[in-house]
Amino acid sequence: MKNSRLAFLLLLALAGLLLLAACNKKENTEQSTSPSAAPAPAATPIDPATVGSLSGTVKYDGTAPKPAKIDMSQDPACKGANENEALIVDKGDLANVFVYVKDGVGNRTFDVPKDPVVLDQQGCRYHPHVLGVMAGQTVQIKNDDPTTHNIHPTPKDNREWNESQPPQAAPLEKNFAREEIMLPVKCNQHPWMKMYINVVKSPFYAVTDKDGKYEIKGLPPGDYTIAFVHEKLPEQDQKVTIAPKEAKTVDQTFKAGGAS
Repeated sequence: MKNSRLAFLLLLALAGLLLLAACNKKENTEQSTSPSAAPAPAATPIDPATVGSLSGTVKYDGTAPKPAKIDMSQDPACKGANENEALIVDKGDLANVFVYVKDGVGNRTFDVPKDPVVLDQQGCRYHPHVLGVMAGQTVQIKNDDPTTHNIHPTPKDNREWNESQPPQAAPLEKNFAREEIMLPVKCNQHPWMKMYINVVKSPFYAVTDKDGKYEIKGLPPGDYTIAFVHEKLPEQDQKVTIAPKEAKTVDQTFKAGGAS
């Protein structure tokens, strides 16, 4: 009886092994005959002999509100300009507008610049107030003030961090992996200190200066959507076609009353 039971168990185990071997053989056959994943399409090269440029002026249509005064008295070391930077208008020219190619680059990829962009802290203010950077590019953060700052980006799509930087400290070096427009940065030590970092995938961006002017160079011929983004005003987009070697002027106007 015992021998019969043992023989039955051995036959059962052998059947299981044969079934497992058959399944593995079928799986391997399916893997070997299934088509391999298609490689990612190669990025379209840019012919430097055909590139054009885009430039213009951004205006504010209406009477700009007077900048609010900032009370910096909580820290005697803070002796910078004491006006809010949220809406800077001079004779109708609008500063701190981030201008970038929102659509039209296609499947092109771009090398991340090796040189860092610099974000300075001086007079208990961030310089610049609006910054553009490519995804993965180093942002070098300096503290030129005789007081401690606490840099705290609050992104939606990137990693949040919060780091203190005392006077005379070595620059912090950070980067942002994902595209994100108007990423807020604040100082937990000085609540009036605010700025915005714009992370994009291409080098085709600019920030308007105090005269409202911007310029984007090296654009290959094509059809693009250009976005004009301000921290307090609704985004404005324009469709633009750049011909080979064309230097195109594209102006934009933000109307008063849209500020949030």
